[in-house]
Amino acid sequence: MTGKKILMIVGDFVEDYEVMVPFQCLLAVGHHVDAVCPDKNAGDSVATAIHDFEGDQTYTEKPGHRFALNASFSDVDPSAYDALVVPGGRAPEYLRLNDKVISIVQHFANTGKPIAAICHGAQLLAAADVIKGKSVSAYPACAPEVKLAGGTYADIEVTAAETDGNLVTAPAWPAHPAWISQFLGVLGTKIQH
Repeated sequence: MTGKKILMIVGDFVEDYEVMVPFQCLLAVGHHVDAVCPDKNAGDSVATAIHDFEGDQTYTEKPGHRFALNASFSDVDPSAYDALVVPGGRAPEYLRLNDKVISIVQHFANTGKPIAAICHGAQLLAAADVIKGKSVSAYPACAPEVKLAGGTYADIEVTAAETDGNLVTAPAWPAHPAWISQFLGVLGTKIQH
């Protein structure tokens, strides 16, 4: 397998598991991942948040680890990448206000390159207007945005993932095994046991 070059767009208060787990998994199987954040450079870090399901009507939030960026946002040329990963948390809420971020997401969608988004990552996909006619999973609170953007909200188990063409989405971090597995399949990554 030839490793793919993958772009991961993150921001402050990205969900801790949703950034670190896919970042490490994709590296572990031989892919190259550049994690970037607007207005930050390689060596900078973003704050993360740990979101948990503890019996309340919505998730709770606690401070997570710092996540170190390994590439500079200002250097990003989306045409140099094979795929895009959009983690969730609170970061997509403000990242969708950045015109360059929107343009990058649209590049991946318009060129048919694989995109993996989880949880609140759907907010960024909706803002980029790239989910019309697509079946999209997300954190349930993002269902209205998916529908308003012309997508079909995939109401699936929190441990499941949804693939529609080159788009792989999931509701939250408990879906990592399914989400990452389906994304690896779309990337053409073969895991040998």
